[in-house]
Amino acid sequence: MEPTQSPARLLSKRNKALLRELVVTDFKLRYQGSAIGYAWSLLRPLMIFVILYIVFAKFLKLGAGVPHYPVYLLMGLVMWNFFADMTVQSLYSIVQRGDILRKISIPRWIIPVSASISVFINLLFNLVVLAIFMIATDVHLRVAILLLPLSFAEIYLSGLGVSLFLAAAYVEYRDIRYAWEVVAQALFYLTPIIYPLTRIASSHIREAILLNPLGQAIQNARYDGVTTVAVTTHHFYAQLIPVALMLVILYLGMRYFKRRAGSFAENL
Repeated sequence: MEPTQSPARLLSKRNKALLRELVVTDFKLRYQGSAIGYAWSLLRPLMIFVILYIVFAKFLKLGAGVPHYPVYLLMGLVMWNFFADMTVQSLYSIVQRGDILRKISIPRWIIPVSASISVFINLLFNLVVLAIFMIATDVHLRVAILLLPLSFAEIYLSGLGVSLFLAAAYVEYRDIRYAWEVVAQALFYLTPIIYPLTRIASSHIREAILLNPLGQAIQNARYDGVTTVAVTTHHFYAQLIPVALMLVILYLGMRYFKRRAGSFAENL
């Protein structure tokens, strides 16, 4: 089977079964050998949340004036972790599955996609915790909360584009992991995860931050699910710019992965 296939073959029963098996295996292996297993999928984001909340909300007072700031912060962290975990898991995916690629012929795209889906399963656990926080803190639920899947889809597709690029690049350039650590750290602070955009006086800077697909998705999710104080743009065409950037990232990631897929076996 060739690395590049027609859409019909991409959706074949064999590929679906293989994808499902890889997803289950990825999820099981993630916490294998740990004392509390899958509980880490809930504890890790909660521990990070507690630390950031104490430092930035209690000491630095960044959340002053933002209703339900703990939930506001937790939602941002859950969405960021979804993106970050997806890129990290996918980065190593091709190399970690090198033994499979050398032994049998499978569509290369299945490997990073399976890694991203296993991270999505982890996200579902985190969303349960987020929902409990929302109920416990009396967050007023509005009809707009039904739009949340759109924000998570924007995060997923952006992350998938980056993941495909990283997975393919890491096969040949192992230094890419160090470069991505720096880029991801910078992106974390450039995205309004910890700080409310109301803290930024310049409207031009706020608008620039919202051009980032991650920034728009997180702020839209907060606006729809937590509080209307969350700064976002309500102009239809302004909303389309980050979506267009997301599609460009996805397209470039897919194109680069497709171009490099044929040489994976040689470099593993």
